[in-house]
Amino acid sequence: MLQDIERKVLRIIANFSVGRRRTPTVDELCVKTGRSRGGVMEVLAALAREAYIEWDRSRPDDIKLLEAWERKETSRWSGR
Repeated sequence: MLQDIERKVLRIIANFSVGRRRTPTVDELCVKTGRSRGGVMEVLAALAREAYIEWDRSRPDDIKLLEAWERKETSRWSGR
């Protein structure tokens, strides 16, 4: 399950990609989230670990969106 800031950044990346045909830069994410560059970099690292994006800290503005929506958690009690 994503934290609120991770969900917010994921939605910004997805909406930005559709509207502008490119992903936002780290600086653009800083403006849109109100977070510091280091804070945004931590969020991007978390999204990359969870395989929502492809991202490498050595090329911070090169973000590839893999999944635009948070995955639904499956409950072991759901009967499936």
